[in-house]
Amino acid sequence: MLDDSQLMTDASMNPGAWRLTRPLFCTIACTMNALTLAAQDDATLKFVDEYQKAYAEGRDLIPAPQKNLDVSSIAEALDLRTVTPEGALSGSAFLASDGTIVKLAGTQGCLSTEEVEVAGLQTTCAMASLAGLTATLSEAGAAAGNAFPCHFLGQNAGTPTVRFAECFFVKDGEAQSLSEVLIARGLAFAARDSAGRAIFPEYSEAEEGAQRARAGIWANAQFAHPFGERYRGNRSSN
Repeated sequence: MLDDSQLMTDASMNPGAWRLTRPLFCTIACTMNALTLAAQDDATLKFVDEYQKAYAEGRDLIPAPQKNLDVSSIAEALDLRTVTPEGALSGSAFLASDGTIVKLAGTQGCLSTEEVEVAGLQTTCAMASLAGLTATLSEAGAAAGNAFPCHFLGQNAGTPTVRFAECFFVKDGEAQSLSEVLIARGLAFAARDSAGRAIFPEYSEAEEGAQRARAGIWANAQFAHPFGERYRGNRSSN
């Protein structure tokens, strides 16, 4: 398992280092199609398929936190636990091997079914986010035997259990945040509180970098940020 200092050395990633290439996007699209077909014969894959189909239609089946999350614990009491992903459920959540849902607290996937062009392909914003998390989970797991560490911030009661976390992996000797990678690639947004402020300010910076670089979804000039005027009004305060 990674130690705390190794994971926190790169608090602000370089957005320019993360770009979703056309070959990678095509590979992920094919993988997702195969997953859908296989779901007919396997209970786990059926579960994943149900959530993916709903998300592709613009419906996120994963509930919000039932109580406020203690995001300060990442800096004050980092507690990493190894997680093995089974498959992406949305643009910012995945099913873990223990049967729980892990929702990345710092990022929000795109739920819009608006058509966009990503890596030269016509798709929808929701599918771009879903494919992006699928690719990034594979990348993160490849570094350590299909597993990576997460710091959990809280969970919802009920079935299935939904746990809220920030997850990390090491690439080229540097710690990477799964959430920040997705945001910097232009495939998800910085999660925000009810006032429109980014839960993690550095993720807002990564998002603005992706916009400037026209990465991922931001390559579409007509695409509007899902937080709209609230986002723009709080941009300077993040």
